[in-house]
Amino acid sequence: MSERPPSIPTESAAGSTTNPIGESINDGKGRIFPCDTCGADMVFHIGKQLMACEYCGYEKKIDLGGEVSIEEQDYHAMLLHIEEIKEKKESEETEKEVSEQDSENQENELHCESCGATVVFTGSLTSSECPYCASPIQRDDVHKSKDRIPVDGVLPFKITKKNAKLNLAQWVKSRWFAPNDFLKKGVEGKFNGIYLPYWTYDSMTATDYTGQRGEYYYVTVGTGKNRRQVRRTSWYPASGFFQRFFDDVTVMSSHDLPQKLVIGLEPWPLDQCIPFSQQVLAGFLARTYETSLDQGFTEAKVRIDSAIEQEVRSRIGGDTQRVTSIHSRYDAITFKHLLLPLWLMVYRYNDKVYQILINAGTGEIQGERPYSWVKIMFAVLGIATVGTVIGLFAAGS
Repeated sequence: MSERPPSIPTESAAGSTTNPIGESINDGKGRIFPCDTCGADMVFHIGKQLMACEYCGYEKKIDLGGEVSIEEQDYHAMLLHIEEIKEKKESEETEKEVSEQDSENQENELHCESCGATVVFTGSLTSSECPYCASPIQRDDVHKSKDRIPVDGVLPFKITKKNAKLNLAQWVKSRWFAPNDFLKKGVEGKFNGIYLPYWTYDSMTATDYTGQRGEYYYVTVGTGKNRRQVRRTSWYPASGFFQRFFDDVTVMSSHDLPQKLVIGLEPWPLDQCIPFSQQVLAGFLARTYETSLDQGFTEAKVRIDSAIEQEVRSRIGGDTQRVTSIHSRYDAITFKHLLLPLWLMVYRYNDKVYQILINAGTGEIQGERPYSWVKIMFAVLGIATVGTVIGLFAAGS
């Protein structure tokens, strides 16, 4: 058991209030979660899925505030609401709220109630820990700000740091084209648990399309040694209409991580999300969104349109397709604002920086790694050699 830290004062500081789910520091706009037994800061325990004190062992269930559920939000109604708030702010010069445009570069200072230090929150960071005493501390203003869309739900961490390390070790061993010393030494670095902001979108789509279906046939051309089969294509007109419902198209709304790696972490077990509670964030980093709701749907449409085009080609059928036009309508658009967990590691190899991302809900790993060009060269030469041998064998027979 760790040495017990200084207890949090039982009397609230001026301007602060307390409630059953944590202590809110209004003057500094932060939130901590003191242990009911010893006063130390409690954190979210992944294995037990509850709040736990690392000093006295006290445990406490997550308080979700009664019978609540995660509800889909009306997309167009929220855009209208945001626009009304912006117009109101522009007409009220005394408004002090942090705007969506300013928050990305804004620095906020909060006071740590455990040791008295000042913690600086930069940009979209909303949950962190004190660099002096490691106590978890959170901004309390962002998720409640009038001009910010509130968080609907959160997927608690399911994969422990220990299991994340074991998964990473297996991932490293499976990288065939990595340098040998990389495979032997593995990856050394610090895991950071972080909640990333996501938009999820639902929409019923209606699509009209036109195009051509291509069917292959073969004809014989030439004579003697030049006689050969040539593939040709017959084209037939095709058109149609269909509806398709898209459920929970996810868009990561933070700008810090490579999109290719983030998309590779999917699918997320969204059915395991719970209504938003700041208690679940205790002990982890968390960010708020930087991509606006409408920008997020623009990104979601790219993925939706790609899936629609694939279905159009499937419906046209044949051996190949020509798509002349696709016209889609998006109806009944809803969204959710979620925080999803991942383990993030940044490591160096030969003075180059690489990133590793682990889905903390499923254990899926996506990451950057070094390549051994010697191994790749030998693999290419091996494939070329096999191809030459097969060619010579075919010619001889």
